[in-house]
Amino acid sequence: MARQPVVAGRAEQLLGSAVVATAPVAGGDIATAVKLRLSNGRTAFLKTLTAAPPHFFEREAAGLRWLAEATPDGGVATPEVLAVDHDVLILGWVESARPGAEAAGAFGRALAATHRSGADGFGAADDGYIGRLPLLNRALPTWAEFWAERRIAPYLKVLRDKHIVTAEDAATIEAAVAKGAEIVPEEPPARLHGDLWNGNVLWAGDDRVVVIDPAVYGGHREVDLAMLALFGLPQLPQVMAAYDEAAPLADGWEDRLGFHQLFPLLVHACLFGGQYAARAARVASRYA
Repeated sequence: MARQPVVAGRAEQLLGSAVVATAPVAGGDIATAVKLRLSNGRTAFLKTLTAAPPHFFEREAAGLRWLAEATPDGGVATPEVLAVDHDVLILGWVESARPGAEAAGAFGRALAATHRSGADGFGAADDGYIGRLPLLNRALPTWAEFWAERRIAPYLKVLRDKHIVTAEDAATIEAAVAKGAEIVPEEPPARLHGDLWNGNVLWAGDDRVVVIDPAVYGGHREVDLAMLALFGLPQLPQVMAAYDEAAPLADGWEDRLGFHQLFPLLVHACLFGGQYAARAARVASRYA
C-alpha cells in the first residue's frame, strides 16, 4: 500500500490517528473508495464524493447506526462508523470471505431480528438517498399508501418526464400498485435496510454477514427480501429458509416478491436506462 497524501490527510483530520498507507478499492459506482491502514493498527474504509448532495454521507451514517441498534438483540451486523462529514464517510474495514451455508443461515436469522426491532411508522424522520437519487421518506398511515406515493410515483414521474417509460408500461405499473392493499398483508412496520441487493451484503469471516450502504426507513419486511432475490444473492435459499423459520412469513410471500421489486427496478431505470422500466412493467402485469 502506498500513501495518498490528500486522502490520508482528510482521514487524519477526522480520526485523530495517522494514516500509514492507502489503497484504492474497486466496486463503487458513485463515491471514490479507499482502504486505510492506521498507525494504531486498525484498517478502515473511506469513501468520498466531491460535491456530494446535502447530508449524503450523514444520512448513510445515521442509517448504519439505526440498523446497529438491533445488533445487540441478534440483528444483522453493520460496519462501525468511525467518522463522517459532508464529503466523506469512514467505516471499520470488513474482511471478505466466501459465502457459506452457515453464514447464510445466520444472516437470515439476523435479518429477521433487525426487522422485528421495528420502526415508528411507514417512513422515516428524514429523507435519504437510494444510490444517488433522492429517497422521500415522509410517513404515511398505511404501507400501500407509502409504497405507491413514496416509492413508486416519484421515480415513475422521472421516467415519464425523460421519456424512458412508455405510457402503456407506466399505466400497467400504476394499475398493479393501486392494488397494493389487496396484494400485501398488513404487518407492523419493520426496520428496513432499504437497498439490500447483493452488492450491499458482505460475507465476512467467522460466519458473519455485514450489510452496508443502507437506505433505511420503516416499511414492509418483504421489501428487503425482494431486493435480496432480485439480483441473485449467493446462498439465497438458505437465507430465506432461516428467515422464515425465525420469523414466519405470511402465505404467498414468494408470489409477492415481484410486487416489491417494482421500486428497485424503477430506480435502476432512472439510473441505467429503459430496459429496467420495461422489466418493471412485465413484473407489474402479474398483479395489475
